[in-house]
Amino acid sequence: MNDNFAVFILSHGRPDKVITYNNLIRSGYTGAVYIIIDNEDNTAHQYQKNYGDIVIAFDKAAIAETFDEGDNFDDRRAVVYARNACFDIARQLGITYFMQLDDDYTGFFYQMNSKFESTHNRTIFDIDMIISYLLNYYQSIPAKSIAIAQGGDFLGGLENDIDKSLNRRRKCMNTFICSTDRPFQFVGRINEDVNTYTWYQSLGNLFLTFPLLSIRQKQTQANSGGMTELYLDSGTYIKSFYTVMYSPSSVTIRTMGELYSRLHHHIKWDNTVPCIISEGYQKSE
Repeated sequence: MNDNFAVFILSHGRPDKVITYNNLIRSGYTGAVYIIIDNEDNTAHQYQKNYGDIVIAFDKAAIAETFDEGDNFDDRRAVVYARNACFDIARQLGITYFMQLDDDYTGFFYQMNSKFESTHNRTIFDIDMIISYLLNYYQSIPAKSIAIAQGGDFLGGLENDIDKSLNRRRKCMNTFICSTDRPFQFVGRINEDVNTYTWYQSLGNLFLTFPLLSIRQKQTQANSGGMTELYLDSGTYIKSFYTVMYSPSSVTIRTMGELYSRLHHHIKWDNTVPCIISEGYQKSE
């Protein structure tokens, strides 16, 4: 692995359930990895006992002063603080590139084979190579951040959008590859990933998802700790409405799901990101 790269696993209140760590090692990862917690975590001592020197704690209240939380609530049970702290942590460690992972990944998977045929959920066992390719790709384009897909992106089988077109979606969630040379701030206390990739891209920045790989997560409300209690307290309407506040011209709230419907954000991409215009229409100097 690149000596200028590390994986950051963001965790809170789940010292005995950082399942991403074991699954990352199971997939063949040999590079630097750190578990990022905050100084308001009452289980910090257990993290230190379980993982030793790879645990790094940051000052949550100090980070809260550096970005827009999107509300005036006094509740910091959210991952956005850790996401923003990672840039300073990377600088302190002397590394340029890092990949943020949540702590609840049950596996890393190939979604396509070398012929671009669907091979859903074939476990990755050579993830060092995969991360190296992703990092090379990231270095070759001007994106603020890139990510790999989530299991839900492939709902619908061969008829879903990713499988039909291999499109690199302009969303970016969970597995953020970032650089201290391309800093940005996650915004909004809740739904920070969607808030960030919609708002920043409306300003002309680039975020995208690489569709040939994916992670699988535990269901949020079935996994205690982390942000589960916050989601249970506030509900999906409030969670999704943060993105409406940041991008009111392109994001709305609507129901999703067939058997069990819930409120969720809906992004109108034509109104969210600048469109590429043919050079034939370019104005000359």
